[in-house]
Amino acid sequence: MLSRVRVWLNRTYAENVFFMDQLRRNPSDRAVEIHATHGDADSPVLAAADTADLEPEGLSPAGYVEYALDQCRRRGIDVFVPRLHQSAIVAHRADFEAAGTALLAPTREATAVFEDKATAYEAVGAVGVPVPPWWRVRTADELAAAVEALEADGHKACFKPAAGAGGVGFRVITRAPFSLVHLNGFPGPYVQLDLVLDALSRADQPVDWLVMPRLEEPEVSVDCLTGPDNRVRLAVGRTKQGRRRGFTLDDRWLKPARLIAEGFGLHYLSNIQFRMYGEEPVLLDVNTRPAGGLHQLSLCGVNAPWAAVQLALGEDPGVIEPPFLGQDYAVVSGPRPVLPSVPAAREEADVVLAPPVPVEVEPVEAAAAVLPL
Repeated sequence: MLSRVRVWLNRTYAENVFFMDQLRRNPSDRAVEIHATHGDADSPVLAAADTADLEPEGLSPAGYVEYALDQCRRRGIDVFVPRLHQSAIVAHRADFEAAGTALLAPTREATAVFEDKATAYEAVGAVGVPVPPWWRVRTADELAAAVEALEADGHKACFKPAAGAGGVGFRVITRAPFSLVHLNGFPGPYVQLDLVLDALSRADQPVDWLVMPRLEEPEVSVDCLTGPDNRVRLAVGRTKQGRRRGFTLDDRWLKPARLIAEGFGLHYLSNIQFRMYGEEPVLLDVNTRPAGGLHQLSLCGVNAPWAAVQLALGEDPGVIEPPFLGQDYAVVSGPRPVLPSVPAAREEADVVLAPPVPVEVEPVEAAAAVLPL
């Protein structure tokens, strides 16, 4: 009889409650126990786990590595899926292996390349993957020059932090003066150039932004599963056009994604995003972690989280071809349980959770389900 597998997810996204669900419903019928840690006591991943801890705040990367090694030893973790401080953790892969824990994360070199978007664009462009024109800016003058160059070629300019994830800090530049038009409806990504330049001129610290043209849809996120031998086992594109979502195996998207995953050591689960620059697909971003929407591949008959855990344990699942491509769908939010919010529960350092039972809960917007269109 196969032993149970103990998996740890640290400070991960709320959507990964679905990642956890798929691990438990694995096609190998293997027992899986999940440990989760987070800094937010109301994260639904804590309630979805079998055991959970609140993470200490204020740890340095080195301090967090020590905390993580202690968690792995005490909890008997077989597979660790790190998001927070991923770079520091993979630098100590040998220490985790000595503790009996496999890291479901890419190589140290890969995380170094892709934690900075400018470095990533330079590296990926050098191996022949198309990238959009881009400028790295730190001052108001540099921003103004980049925006003028883009607008001269007929593009809308946008910017985002050179290091970051999840669309945080993304803005689109407009020259339209601020008016009531900008106060109607919901807040959008547009920001007036004069306001940004003024903010930069008054800032007491430099920024580090990437300025580039606003790329067009469709957006295609290619979920890849790559082995430590640098061979891709699974690659499926998830398409996004407005509200509509779908799937693709078109080589326009998969071929460059495979080149990146295999060429840069993006072992295990990664997510490589593309958009259109004119008539050409170009790289948008590379995530060295499982995407929040990875569970959507279940609509194609694929359980990617479990295949990744198998691979991390040395049980190679081989090349995985989706048996079918699911129909187009939309993403909607739904309720997920959270832990009791009484102060004593928040202070509890070692939360052991009972099997879930039906409860009345508030909706958690980040925990999304999929519905066919």
